[in-house]
Amino acid sequence: MEKQQVIMVGKKQSFLARVMIKKIQDQDIACEFVPWNVDAINAHWEHTALVILFMDERERPPEDILRFLVDKVDDTGNMMILVGEKQDLALLSEQIPKELVYQSFSRPVNNDQLANTVSDFIRKVESGEFRKSILVVDDDPGFLGLAREWLKDTYKVAMASSGLQAIKWLGKNKVDLILLDHEMPVTSGPQVLEMLRSENDTKSIPVMFLTGKSDKESVMAVMDLKPEGYFLKTIQREELLRNLARFFAQKKEKKS
Repeated sequence: MEKQQVIMVGKKQSFLARVMIKKIQDQDIACEFVPWNVDAINAHWEHTALVILFMDERERPPEDILRFLVDKVDDTGNMMILVGEKQDLALLSEQIPKELVYQSFSRPVNNDQLANTVSDFIRKVESGEFRKSILVVDDDPGFLGLAREWLKDTYKVAMASSGLQAIKWLGKNKVDLILLDHEMPVTSGPQVLEMLRSENDTKSIPVMFLTGKSDKESVMAVMDLKPEGYFLKTIQREELLRNLARFFAQKKEKKS
């Protein structure tokens, strides 16, 4: 995984901003100041995990920049730390969805506390704590290994080689999506889905079937069970990742 960086976005790099950035850099975290300008933000966005929105002397970002930042953070799954006067923080709390804000700091800021908060966030990002989690259920160890390699850099991935093993694992763990083999011995995919939907703790977990059969009759049989969708096992890595990203984005839109 590429090392994650932090950008501080503000009108100008004041003395206070430089002190904050130095404190963060002392934690061995890449951090730099970026003026609130769309081109400048885009130019520094790669590998950015956290945006510090810095408001010095009651200087709130222009509306178009704020909307751009909110959309950018939301689209890429990042988060923000807000720094400013209490009045400004209160106003921004009405414009920025709370799930995008990791923490807010009102002035005067404890720079050590800010740096430690940034360090804690980066540690969580690099450990995968904020990633969506996927359980892959398949009796083919070769496919399980391949799926793990494809997904591990983007998602938290768990594996189960049978339906009963998956049910047991779900008794102790939570997951955002299950990729479930449709054709398994002993306990088939449809049987596992029926078991999941009969329990209150698992009935709302989204399930997508994995199938090796692409003929119309087989696909219709899969979709009659009303999963969230299905993937053919011949799918390529980039297409799988693209479809999963689309699924989670659509799910997020339905909630908002």
